Amino acid sequence: MTTVSALLRARAGDTHPGLVFEDDAWTYDGVVAESAARAAYLLDNRAPGAFHVGVLLDNVPDFAFWLGAAAFAGAAVVGINPTRRGDELARDIGHSECQLIVTERSYEPMLEGLDTGVARERMLVVDSPEYCATLDAFRTARLDDVVQDVNPRDPYLLLFTSGTSGAPKAVLNSQAKTAFAGQRLTELQRLSPDDVIYLAMPMFHSNALFAGWSPALAAGATAALRRRFSASGFIDDVRKFGVTYFNYVGKPLSYILATPERPDDADNTLRVVFGNEGADHDLDRFAARFGCQVIDAYGSTEGGAMVMRSPNMPAGSLGMAPEGTLVLNAETGEECPRARFGAEGRLLNADEAIGELVNTSNVGSFEGYWKNDEANAQRVRDGSYWTGDLAYRDEKGYVYFAGRDFEWLRVDGENFAAAPVERILSRHRDVTLAAVYAVPDAEVGDQVMAALLLRPGADFDPAEFDGFLAAQPDLGTKWSPRFVRVTGELPVTPSNKVLKRPLRRERWECADPVWWRPQKGALYRSLEPADIEQLRKEFEARGRTAALDAV
Repeated sequence: MTTVSALLRARAGDTHPGLVFEDDAWTYDGVVAESAARAAYLLDNRAPGAFHVGVLLDNVPDFAFWLGAAAFAGAAVVGINPTRRGDELARDIGHSECQLIVTERSYEPMLEGLDTGVARERMLVVDSPEYCATLDAFRTARLDDVVQDVNPRDPYLLLFTSGTSGAPKAVLNSQAKTAFAGQRLTELQRLSPDDVIYLAMPMFHSNALFAGWSPALAAGATAALRRRFSASGFIDDVRKFGVTYFNYVGKPLSYILATPERPDDADNTLRVVFGNEGADHDLDRFAARFGCQVIDAYGSTEGGAMVMRSPNMPAGSLGMAPEGTLVLNAETGEECPRARFGAEGRLLNADEAIGELVNTSNVGSFEGYWKNDEANAQRVRDGSYWTGDLAYRDEKGYVYFAGRDFEWLRVDGENFAAAPVERILSRHRDVTLAAVYAVPDAEVGDQVMAALLLRPGADFDPAEFDGFLAAQPDLGTKWSPRFVRVTGELPVTPSNKVLKRPLRRERWECADPVWWRPQKGALYRSLEPADIEQLRKEFEARGRTAALDAV
């Protein structure tokens, strides 16, 4: 059973370019040496308890070096999401029991005053003079001394996702799982040392690690890091580094396609683009514009189920699921009836056809959540893996994504729960109750909508609400509602829990007044009938009208 440690150690002495970043480059032998120095530091500074290292960095070389260090030392890297703030960020770090935090100067203010459980002297700041001096003491470490005899199934990566309760879950990923993902994609995409893999997706996320970094290591290819994704800088980076392979999650293809076209866009080295949740209508457009193959698939951080696209599949479909992956009624455990469609592709039997996508054959590569037995039991039942994702199947067996559980959302490729956002909105002096839920995005994934019940006599002031949101230090960068519905009554269950299904079904086409941001960063303004008509036209133009009905 191959480990990441073995894959990296095999690169010792390899003078092929292993990592490039901006104007700097390291051979694979250099990557091994940098990883070994950090592994020696880890072993010298190990404390009792879980051997976990929190990494709060952009896509900089040190992220890759600490991944290598953890592999050698038998530690686990905790990918810390920098879009989280305040108590939520502190909770992530504390829950995952980090012994050390590796960060950079730009993120230091986020950590100030937080109770993370990590002492200040055990925080390393990679762009500080002290950091360089600290590592210099370990650069003479011998590789044989720092490479530990690790169990391939021990935790190697703890990557956060979100569940319905609002408390993030740390997904366990072993060295064996991570190495296998790299080897498998190397085979499927025919990667070799001649390839240059562009890592622009955030490295605290599974997509960057399993679809980018690990395949680069397995193939001996060059990893080209981009600090943060930039649509406008994409084609220039492709040409600068000679990129042949690019992995993505969420909307990057849409953002890149929105940049001005150039007559020579297809004159580049790009061979294949691989990812998930790309907008259906963008895949062929991207391939044609940039002269490459685009492969989009359904997958998750947990790795419990996958659906691959196939030739001639229906528009809007995820593809054909492998045998044993079914859509089940979560209450009865029975397979849901197949979907029926109207003349314009409208889903006619959503209530009975939509269920949870379940891998009934096995649990895939899911290795559990860190210290969360309740979540483990929710995902794995009777030997099956329940994804938590809603779907439906047509008569031929093609799978269509119908959204996620009503208590969590996915915006721009990031999962997050509704509960933390609701808690923040409820701080507003006029808000009696806030319900946050996903509504479909015309491109792909979700947008955030909030229904607010105000205190008696209060009026909604959109400009004041904008200011309130901007002043909340723990409001994640993806969390701000695009749509705000102000209502006099929220639908509730007999136990006074808000019913979100009818809210999602009505979306912004409801009797209550709705305010919205027409574009990202715009101020809220009233949503008018002409706006609603334009929104529907956007869904129609992108072949996404079914998303408006799949609730």
